[in-house]
Amino acid sequence: MSRPMSRPMNRKPWLRGGGTALGTAAGLWAANALPAITSAGSLRAALVPTTTGIGRPGGVAFTFDDGPDPASTPRFLDLLSARGVRATFFLLGFMIRRAPGLAAEIAAAGHDIGVHGDLHRNLLFRDPLSTTADITAARDLIAETTGSLPRWYRPPYGILTTSAVLAATGLGMRPVLWSCWGRDWTVRATPESVRRTVRRRLADGSTVLLHDADCTSAPQSWRATLGALPALLDDCREHGWQPVTLSRHLTPARPAVTERAGRGRPAVGL
Repeated sequence: MSRPMSRPMNRKPWLRGGGTALGTAAGLWAANALPAITSAGSLRAALVPTTTGIGRPGGVAFTFDDGPDPASTPRFLDLLSARGVRATFFLLGFMIRRAPGLAAEIAAAGHDIGVHGDLHRNLLFRDPLSTTADITAARDLIAETTGSLPRWYRPPYGILTTSAVLAATGLGMRPVLWSCWGRDWTVRATPESVRRTVRRRLADGSTVLLHDADCTSAPQSWRATLGALPALLDDCREHGWQPVTLSRHLTPARPAVTERAGRGRPAVGL
């Protein structure tokens, strides 16, 4: 039996010291949450332009979140392989532990791998230490199962906090959100609705957010995504936009080296 305490313990120590301590706590939370408003699409380009996913002209990056799932991800891999397309998959640690071989299969097929976290939790409700631990655990697991370190990070729900930015960049990863989505996680999603929603903002250089698993979405919602994907790839082809990985999409093109006529020395092609 524990000894009775002479006075009640303050279970909210951050309230000690009155307004000053409360203000400090609020300030720390605000500093951590500051970039979270980037989840409100229209503010992304103005506040954190490097996360929007707008890439090199002539390409569109298709990205898939929440896998790998043995029930659905192999179907996406088969479709992409049949179309000769490589994409980017943002994986969750707890899903990888259920199917580690599938994570390796995605990488072996030539697709980019990104970190979506170990657990799919809103980072606004996680402190800096748990945020860092979550991202690090997923990064290490991906490296172990695929044999290479991931280059990309996308936070759950697109809510990118200061802690997440610092953790991801400190681990050598670049945070990337998206420029258009299909709202394919809803119970009412259909192949037609997913295609229609993506096309509203689909443009040259876009990054498209889709889902290859339903662990955080409506059950079987991935079927709408899979059904819409061939038509979306056709839309890109009709516009002359090549589906590419984020590594190709967001890496600056190297100037071509050509032989200047009559001079016998290389020149930078424009």
